[in-house]
Amino acid sequence: MTLNEFRQMALSFPETAERAHMNHPDFRVAGKIFATLAYPDESRAMVKVTPAEQQMFVKAHPAIFEPVKGGWGRKGATSVHLKATKKASLRVALAAAWRLAAPKSLAPQFETHEPLADLMAVVGGGKPKRPTSRSRRSTKRKKSHRRPR
Repeated sequence: MTLNEFRQMALSFPETAERAHMNHPDFRVAGKIFATLAYPDESRAMVKVTPAEQQMFVKAHPAIFEPVKGGWGRKGATSVHLKATKKASLRVALAAAWRLAAPKSLAPQFETHEPLADLMAVVGGGKPKRPTSRSRRSTKRKKSHRRPR
């Protein structure tokens, strides 16, 4: 992945603008930064995702993704090693970052054609798991079906 390929992919999202911040390019939607390029050097970029998404990306592709050092990294700022990056993995990461920054009214303009399970497979997470905790409602149903003693 080159700097220009990253730039083109980031700018492919609706209403994305390229600006500069701290002497490196960034990509914004509705004024909010969702990715930066050439930070901390020209071999890397950064995407801002949720901490949970960050864990998924880092676990699936540790040669590509790693948390940014310090507080920003704990909040989901994720460094992308451009040379190791595959386009499909970067597209998923940029889409997650864009959705997080985009206003809710804008998000429907960008709907991926891939279902969530396909996106998870791209980053190596497999199919999404269903929650394991039972709701109070399901527990009550089980109790109501018991026979009296």
